[in-house]
Amino acid sequence: MKHFSKKEYLIFGSLSVIALIFVILGSISHKESFNLEEVAAKAIDKIVTAPVPKLDVEAYNAKVLSLVNDTSLSTSTISIWPPKTPLPLAGAILPFKRVVAYYGNLYSKNMGALGEYPEDQMIRMLKDQAKEWEIADPSTPVQIALHYIASTAQIDPGKDGLYTLRMPDSEIDKIIAMAEKSDAIVFLDLQIGLSDLQTELPFLEKYLKMPQVHLGLDPEFTMKGGQRPGTVIGTMDATDINFAANYLAKLVKENNLPPKILVVHRFTGKMLTNYQNITPLPEVQVVIHMDGWGFAAKKVNTYNQVIYPEPVQFAGLKIFYKNDLKGEFGGLMTPYDGLKLSPQPIYIQYQ
Repeated sequence: MKHFSKKEYLIFGSLSVIALIFVILGSISHKESFNLEEVAAKAIDKIVTAPVPKLDVEAYNAKVLSLVNDTSLSTSTISIWPPKTPLPLAGAILPFKRVVAYYGNLYSKNMGALGEYPEDQMIRMLKDQAKEWEIADPSTPVQIALHYIASTAQIDPGKDGLYTLRMPDSEIDKIIAMAEKSDAIVFLDLQIGLSDLQTELPFLEKYLKMPQVHLGLDPEFTMKGGQRPGTVIGTMDATDINFAANYLAKLVKENNLPPKILVVHRFTGKMLTNYQNITPLPEVQVVIHMDGWGFAAKKVNTYNQVIYPEPVQFAGLKIFYKNDLKGEFGGLMTPYDGLKLSPQPIYIQYQ
């Protein structure tokens, strides 16, 4: 179902006025005189204003509770999940739909499925993958997504010394077009190196103003100590996440958009500090996404160490088509495996 913004409702209302005026005018004989103001007033009186969409609070709360999945762990889960967060604005994707995304970059076949395969094949694979999650959990429809690395960490400092390479608009435009053709949403992901969000987010603003475009942050490549990306695991603080959330919230308010999703990658404790100070907003839904790779038992352990004990709002899970197969115990987690986690991940990413 399409969710219309306030601006769109105003446009539709205006068109209704015009249409009704013509209907009334057409019913008046050419020989009859009329008062234009009176005709317009009658037309306006006949307008049926479309209802402004509202959040189904009962359904939202029930779905959030269902993600707790407390039967997989001790009953103490109830006291931790779900965390208390504000209700989202109407039009929120989570938790009504599970997002299943392909991750990558069009310049590289080694960064994920999004750039590894030709477009038609990639979209077909993504839809097949999404179908597996719908079969495993028929109560939760799937929204497919393209999670595109819009700035990539570099081993060389570059001209600005920031160790990050911003993708040109022409490449992001390709992702926007792919998503439109396949009814997908888009995530633009930032690996900012030695830069900061205050510098990098404005480069994406024209895209983040689009209702279907959301944001991903990768603390692994945020090098606050000045190191070269890849030499150590980077970090972000709650202040960084809150800055991004408030930046998105401002765009939502100014452009009458549905809520944005903010995905934050994490596979170690230090990658995200002061989690308790992260403030989800009605305009922004925050997903802490378990980004580690390895065999299934290792991934479950990481999830239980860095996602479960530090609740923010929603949880995500990443599956690596290649890296998760490495080693004696390698193997891909299935949707049924993912649904056993507590909380259940509502955002799934494949690389």
